[in-house]
Amino acid sequence: MTTRLVRTLAAASLVLGAAACSSSGGGDPLAAGSSPAATPAGGKTVVVGSANFPENVLLASIYSQALKAKGVSVQEKFNIGSREVLYGQLQSGALTVLPEYNGALLAYLDPKTTATGTQAVGAELQQKLPASLAVLDPAAAEDKDSLTVTQATADRLGLKTVADLAGKAGDLVVGGPPEFKSRREQQFKDAYGIGFKEWKLTADTTANALKDGTVQVGNVFTTDPRIVQFKLVPLADPKNVFSVQNVIPLVNRAGVDATATAALNAVSAKLDTAGLTGLMKRVSVDKEDPSAVAKDWLKANGLG
Repeated sequence: MTTRLVRTLAAASLVLGAAACSSSGGGDPLAAGSSPAATPAGGKTVVVGSANFPENVLLASIYSQALKAKGVSVQEKFNIGSREVLYGQLQSGALTVLPEYNGALLAYLDPKTTATGTQAVGAELQQKLPASLAVLDPAAAEDKDSLTVTQATADRLGLKTVADLAGKAGDLVVGGPPEFKSRREQQFKDAYGIGFKEWKLTADTTANALKDGTVQVGNVFTTDPRIVQFKLVPLADPKNVFSVQNVIPLVNRAGVDATATAALNAVSAKLDTAGLTGLMKRVSVDKEDPSAVAKDWLKANGLG
């Protein structure tokens, strides 16, 4: 989300924070004194953080409420920023739990990784993460990055895959979150030999920017309900620049006990892509409060 968390990271709300608010009130969620040091979960406070894009805030709210339902004391620090900010905060213990995306996280830790499947990515993550951090069970829910175009652009240029952009991308403007260019520009050149005319910061408005023609290609997450709403076309990625992106809890080992771990794994066991896409329609299209949407999902799945 790779640009999530990427899936990142997603934020995309460096502009998008409006879709969600921190339960701790305004201001810098990581300002000095605002976050307790991570401590074992038994009777202590688990700090759940999120990236600054709506889906990650929603997932963090699901994690937070699932933990509370099991009697875990929780502090929420939502809408903080990109993975580049969040990862260091988790390592330091200022945060305890983050919703992540396995492929995007692995690419962050090892930009040269060639792992693509869920099991292969998970195995490499276990090797690449420092001893202080761990990933728990991945969900079936997957939110992949994509290069997406309108149906009109796909028809006009004959686009079905990212490879079809070769020889055409130089005339096109691409949009995405702030970190999209730094993460992906060289990968697109190496894998497909493509370079875009211009990179625009569109963050969570990328789908809208495609619709109104501000950009011709956009980094849209595949669970974004506006893909269907606006009849957009995600291009196939045969060379797997975008790896698997299963939703996965990333934790500071010292901050979670067996109760917290079981609660987070129970969420992963129930969360699938269709369900997540439906939840995101309520958040992004219907503009419902992420915490209320999370509460409904947890209740429906016997976790709240």
